[in-house]
Amino acid sequence: MATKASVRWGWLKGLYLATIVVAGGYGLGIVLAPQIVTTMFNVACSPAEFGINGSVFLGFALVAVLGLRSPLKFAPVLCAELAYKSIWLLGVALPLWLTGRFPVSELPTVVIFVGFVIAELIGIPFQYVFARQPAAN
Repeated sequence: MATKASVRWGWLKGLYLATIVVAGGYGLGIVLAPQIVTTMFNVACSPAEFGINGSVFLGFALVAVLGLRSPLKFAPVLCAELAYKSIWLLGVALPLWLTGRFPVSELPTVVIFVGFVIAELIGIPFQYVFARQPAAN
């Protein structure tokens, strides 16, 4: 199990704060002002699909608020973020780029996702997340 000394507390809380600001801001924009966000980011998907994206981003941000209070307890939330960002980068963005079909307008998303992936790999206390838990009675 990760010791308190091996957890980067400031980094971990910074990840939660970044999630609240970035994902929360984007999700809130989608939910409250979808037309503005659609125009700003040139989104081409159905309103329902766009709304699902906003709800998921906003949901991550709301759970990240709890992570500020109990950083280790909510570390799996950061693992879920690491997973979906890595999957998108490797399974969507990279194949599009390799075939020359990657839209330049998505470059900021790649930069943000790569930044988050690197930060999450540094900050997530994997020893704690993957440690064996005692059996419940």
